[in-house]
Amino acid sequence: MGQMIEFTRPDGQTVQGYLAEAAGSGAPGVVVIQEWWGLNDQIRGVADRLAAAGFSALVPDLYRGKSTVEAEEASHLMGALNFGDAAAQDVRGAVQYLKGRCPKVGVTGYCMGGALTVLALTMAPEADAGVVWYGYPPLEYVDASKIKAPVMAHWAEQDNPFPIAGVDALEAKLKAADVAYTGHRYLAHHGFANETAQGPGRIALTQYDAAWSQMAWDRTMAFFGRHLG
Repeated sequence: MGQMIEFTRPDGQTVQGYLAEAAGSGAPGVVVIQEWWGLNDQIRGVADRLAAAGFSALVPDLYRGKSTVEAEEASHLMGALNFGDAAAQDVRGAVQYLKGRCPKVGVTGYCMGGALTVLALTMAPEADAGVVWYGYPPLEYVDASKIKAPVMAHWAEQDNPFPIAGVDALEAKLKAADVAYTGHRYLAHHGFANETAQGPGRIALTQYDAAWSQMAWDRTMAFFGRHLG
């Protein structure tokens, strides 16, 4: 459904991304931020699903062509990523690209991409809404006063990589800054919305849950429908 395109970052560098466009003109846009695995088939599928639901979706290639199914390599790729640069340049550039063709643009991301969604909302004032999926950055890097867009988040109560205590602290920070924020918690493990997060070969700490995934997706669609229209 989608295709690889090039777009320009605010600093003038070019980045590749996977673009899945909604049918018809005037569709709102959503920037989708990858998990630590990279720009793989699963995250392309998220973009395709958004396009089928009426949103033009763009996934910036943060790893510059690399992806993996091995947790150790994913950890290495994520560790080498400059999160500030990714949020302020790659993600913001993707938002600006979609803003050139869509009336309103949201940002969403999963796991590592959830953390980057929080950061991007502080660094990309063009974003009109954000949805975070089970990931947050170190809180000292979050200037919540800069978040002007409404935010929804989906948290897993049994999340080991991103413990719920950190969610409590992040939510307190968002509340203190008067961010328009709605948080949902699910009795689920990390990666509960990733249909490949199950079975051998994946991290034992992740587990797909079809029911919670569908509920979170429905809430996300309603939220983006309301704020991106």
